[in-house]
Amino acid sequence: MSAADESPSTGLRATTAARGRRRWPRRLAATAIGLVLLGAGGGAWLRAKLAVDPLADLLIAEATIGDVEQAVEATGSLRPTQLVAVGAQVSGRITRMNAAIGKRLAAGELVAEIDNVTQQNDLKTAEAALDDVRAQKRQKEASLAYAESALAREERTLAKEASSRDSWESAKATAETTRAQIDSLTAQIKEAEVKVESARVQLGYTRITAPIDGTVLLVEAQEGQNVNAVQSAPTIAVLGQIDRMLVRAEISEADAPNVKIGQKAVFTILGAPERHWEATLESLDPAPDSIRSDSEISGTSSSTTASSSSSSSTSSAIYFYGRFEVPNPDGMLRTYMTAQVRVVLGEAKGVVTIPTAALSTPNAKGERTIEVVNADGKRERRIVQVGLDDKVRCEIRSGLSAGERVVVGRRSQEATASAMPAPPGAL
Repeated sequence: MSAADESPSTGLRATTAARGRRRWPRRLAATAIGLVLLGAGGGAWLRAKLAVDPLADLLIAEATIGDVEQAVEATGSLRPTQLVAVGAQVSGRITRMNAAIGKRLAAGELVAEIDNVTQQNDLKTAEAALDDVRAQKRQKEASLAYAESALAREERTLAKEASSRDSWESAKATAETTRAQIDSLTAQIKEAEVKVESARVQLGYTRITAPIDGTVLLVEAQEGQNVNAVQSAPTIAVLGQIDRMLVRAEISEADAPNVKIGQKAVFTILGAPERHWEATLESLDPAPDSIRSDSEISGTSSSTTASSSSSSSTSSAIYFYGRFEVPNPDGMLRTYMTAQVRVVLGEAKGVVTIPTAALSTPNAKGERTIEVVNADGKRERRIVQVGLDDKVRCEIRSGLSAGERVVVGRRSQEATASAMPAPPGAL
């Protein structure tokens, strides 16, 4: 379509768009000028206000009475205080399964039963062998009684010179031989009794029972399944005592020197962050789990170990496990849940506290100072003794009283740095 064919409305829109493009840089320039003027005006306003009130640019907080808690944060996991894998010690087909996930079993209660025909036959065979040896011993004891009688007769006749010495010696040898055979049979009886007891134990292994009071957490086999216990004991079920739970907290090497046995430990779980469980730290491992890969234990070559130790030291952190137990009467705590643990290093209640941001960095003597605003509006530097510090608020043990005001920062610095809120307690 030619320019002559264009409608008047189309030409008007093109002209309006061109004017809009010419006006846009002008609007940007006007906006920039406005911002500059606003900033200049704001700066002039701030200078004017500072001339009237020298404290206008200061973030000021009041020292208050409160509580301070210093703690180490750690991530842990929950597990039953006792966790037992119940396995089979004999091979065979499972004929009965009494374990089900979530079922509570008492110690000695049936978990599973294995077909015991082979073990019963072995026991019967062992018992028959024992009976046979005992019968042989009774036979020899009867023979011994006859041999001793014959020896006594030979002694009497020999004394009267009515028989030969050879007959007496033969009777004596027969009696002694019979006694030795009885001693041998006595030993064989003991051996047979051991075999009977072993066969009875093997028969007992076909009845798998719970070694502890616990709840079934896992079932690894089912009724009708064949288990092979030739090389290792196959796991039938896993039992755990979940009425008390063990918490294993990973404490970093940076925090480990400050953590001591007996300190209070508090934790929450992801599903109930509002609920807190309290306990006492019962143990802290003297070595991390990475000791398992140490060359003194694993037997790896020195070059390989040095390489792996170098890589692990640069790529992984070192943690020491801290352990403590908590009751679990309602069963809310479940196996392998994640626990957000806080080990309390110290607590101060009802003490003078101020925001940590009000503290200066330690000087060469290790002293900390604060800037105090007096009642007349004048500022002074004071040396204070700092107690516990949770990185938000800190305890002031001396050098400051409750109700006094301290300088936390400057509004102008805060405004230029970011739009972050003022420290807690700042006015």
